[in-house]
Amino acid sequence: MLSTIGIASIIMLILLFCGVPVFLSVLAGSGIYFAMNTNVSSFIFAQRVISSVQSLTLLAIPFFVCSGIFMNYSGVTKRIMDLCDLLTGRLWGGLAQVNVVLSTLMGGLSGSALADAAMESRIMVPPMMKKGMSLEFSSVVTAASSMITPIIPPGIAMILCGSLANVSIGKLFVSGIGVGILLCFGQMLTVSIISHKRGYRPTREKGMPWKEAWPIVRASLAPMCLPLVIIGGVRFGVFTATEAGAVAVIYSLILGLIYKEINLDTIVGAVKETVLSTASIMMIIGAASALSWVLTKEQVPQTLTRVMVEASGTKYVFMLLMNLFLLFVGMFIEGNAAMVILVPLLFPISQAFGINEIHFLMVFILNMAIGSLTPPMGTLMFVVCNETGCKIKDFIKESLPFYICMFAELLALTFIPVLTTGLVDLVY
Repeated sequence: MLSTIGIASIIMLILLFCGVPVFLSVLAGSGIYFAMNTNVSSFIFAQRVISSVQSLTLLAIPFFVCSGIFMNYSGVTKRIMDLCDLLTGRLWGGLAQVNVVLSTLMGGLSGSALADAAMESRIMVPPMMKKGMSLEFSSVVTAASSMITPIIPPGIAMILCGSLANVSIGKLFVSGIGVGILLCFGQMLTVSIISHKRGYRPTREKGMPWKEAWPIVRASLAPMCLPLVIIGGVRFGVFTATEAGAVAVIYSLILGLIYKEINLDTIVGAVKETVLSTASIMMIIGAASALSWVLTKEQVPQTLTRVMVEASGTKYVFMLLMNLFLLFVGMFIEGNAAMVILVPLLFPISQAFGINEIHFLMVFILNMAIGSLTPPMGTLMFVVCNETGCKIKDFIKESLPFYICMFAELLALTFIPVLTTGLVDLVY
């Protein structure tokens, strides 16, 4: 006979597979457990849901979401795109290379992979197709490059993981810079190889004269200072990671006013988008917190820890098994929900093996980022295909070279810890 936790888990998974919103599925699973278990007060259920979203650290989420939306409204995206074209226009792939670098740079401004994917689908895919690139290739490059966004600070994923594991968010931000640059170079290499085979030529053959290049560089200097302000301010104790979010909002708003591309209507629209995005994230956190309490009460983390330690033997075997498990989970469950549920389960196991906390969390975040691109439930895949009109089956077929690139980078980060911790050790 199934236990109470078993029934609750099965119902939750069924709802997830049926397409019910993540927070409702998780809430339903937790609620059923409390309803069936008369020995546990239902007040705990409400208390866990409400108290989990009252963390001061989580205030950074609405701030960074808001700053990213302001950046999109204020004309920053166009200025950054011109800079990317200046840097990569002579490489094979032309606008595809611009797409990858744009995602990397915008990751330090928006912090949201889905927002980045939706924005780039509209502004990058049509010009890429006019240059002779296929719809499928243009869509895949846009989705794959958007996967870099949660890795580059101030990614929302790093804020979530840092608060869940009680790890320095500032150190995760620093680590994310190195990891994000590695992912960017890997995707640029993949784009270059494909472009050589298909004849996707550079956008220009010669370098741009300095008189033409300087206005582009000058226009992009102010937006590109934001990541430096955030990292530098957190590192030197000028403000906390949460306060950095407020600084980012003010900074982006000032840029919009300077560029004269933001007004009262766009501010109201940006605030509405911020409320909706933040509410969806917070509802997932609240629901998953109740589920985490249930799992802890039923000794699931302790049991899983014992099984994983016995089965793994060494930390490298554990990391490999964890990657396989997270890649599978990421195919079906939205990344933020999986983080809130699994970080409290797997982080103690990693500490038992003596794995560096920054190394573990960055590998975890990369797994979730890859999951957002993989079928059948990849959110980035659906967002981009919905915006561009690309068929899912064609998208999956075109994605194979990028999957190979991402898996190779995941293995490199897993077994070469210095790739995630080297920059942190240097700065801190």
